[in-house]
Amino acid sequence: MTRKMLIAGNWKMNGLLADAAEFQAMIDQVSADQFKNHDILICPPTTLLAKFASIAQATGMNVGGEDCHWEMAGAHTGDISAKMLKDSGASYCIVGHSERRANHNETSETVRKKAEAALQAGLIAIVCVGESLAQRQAGDAINAVKSQIQKSLPKGANSNNCVIAYEPVWAIGTGETATSADINQMHGCIRELLQEIGGDKLSKSRILYGGSVKSQNAKDIFSGKTLMAA
Repeated sequence: MTRKMLIAGNWKMNGLLADAAEFQAMIDQVSADQFKNHDILICPPTTLLAKFASIAQATGMNVGGEDCHWEMAGAHTGDISAKMLKDSGASYCIVGHSERRANHNETSETVRKKAEAALQAGLIAIVCVGESLAQRQAGDAINAVKSQIQKSLPKGANSNNCVIAYEPVWAIGTGETATSADINQMHGCIRELLQEIGGDKLSKSRILYGGSVKSQNAKDIFSGKTLMAA
């Protein structure tokens, strides 16, 4: 069976309860065939997760968390556990987003622990990786991304429970977008690495691209052969 393309949107620190109407409008604009042929995911801030999960119920839309703690419970004021996300209706969880890595000094080892917690809670982990502008300009983009994957992949990762999101840091929120050639080259290297690490159980994991994706360039990005590989 061919794996469905995953289309995911991360709302980051945006959105209030009043924006539930916008989420409903998004669902209404997606046809039954589109839901059948694609997995579509919205990751809102945690304050909206349960509300959005209620709205999305039985529609085909998926909701997920933007981050989680590596512990399931404990004295971690202000944090959210993967178990709590699952309880709120999430089916996915993003870990290792570049903004978390930069703004909260998260290492790949921390990302791995969070991804393992997500799997333990029954969530699909979206593990984010990506090079900085300096690393790309130095010709070290591929090595940087491979290193992040090797250190961030959770124990027990396979094609069903783990997604890799390639998000070059220099293209997130800057208006810059990697070229189709850049994306396909990196996705090809990632898939080769997944095959090397996990063989058939990991080589068919879905690989996303993120970084200033918008309506004007989404079609071209989605058309990439490596991007769409099952």
